[in-house]
Amino acid sequence: MITRARSSHIGSAFSIVEILYVLYFHILRVDPANPSFADRDKFLLSKAHASSALYATLAHRGFYSLDVLDRYMLNRGTIPAHLDMTVVPGLESSAGSLGHGLSLGLGMALAAIKRKLSSKIYVLVSDGELNEGSVWEAIMLASSLGLSNLTLIVDYNKIQSFGLTNEIINQSNIFNRLRSFGWEVIAVAGHDLKEIYQALSFQSSKPLAVIANTVKGCGVSFMENQLAWHYKSPDEKQYELAKEEINKLTLGILAGKQYA
Repeated sequence: MITRARSSHIGSAFSIVEILYVLYFHILRVDPANPSFADRDKFLLSKAHASSALYATLAHRGFYSLDVLDRYMLNRGTIPAHLDMTVVPGLESSAGSLGHGLSLGLGMALAAIKRKLSSKIYVLVSDGELNEGSVWEAIMLASSLGLSNLTLIVDYNKIQSFGLTNEIINQSNIFNRLRSFGWEVIAVAGHDLKEIYQALSFQSSKPLAVIANTVKGCGVSFMENQLAWHYKSPDEKQYELAKEEINKLTLGILAGKQYA
């Protein structure tokens, strides 16, 4: 998708693919044939610049045809670079500017409780997004309201738009900060399917925060931990090299060899 469109944010997409897989194939109560049923679980991708990963996951989960992905971020295409809930089924909100997703998720979680629904709400934010004060307002309110049906997932890949996250605003103490705000907090290897599943399955009387220690560009050696791949798109040669590496990695996962 990204090579075809000559678009950006492939590093951000690769840091969350395993999380999206576990959510949509093992955690979320969703129905591609009836995507708007009232008691469904809801997922919000607040770091919407990684939209390609979510669009692809929804297609593979059966919300729409894989052919739809061919129209990602092209002139006269139908799928924009940032999330637009009006163009494909399965999206719970449009998103783009960072810092809004958790507040939206908080509202959905509160509404579900008031409507006596069993819906659970999951919101994935980037570590750089925690620079936004609106995120921490939502974190404070969620614990105050005791929203045990709300889960925050932090994509802690430690790189944001212009450098290392911890050199811009230090996030190395995320675990203790979230716990001090009254959340249940679990840290996991963010590319280990088993650890992700166990954390997202955890039952708590508090809102749950899962800190996923991830790698930007994970799975492609020349992209991993490289800020440039926040912006670059692969050329045809890089695409073929990346595909070869990912295929080998996938075979290892299918053989039961987890990686972190």
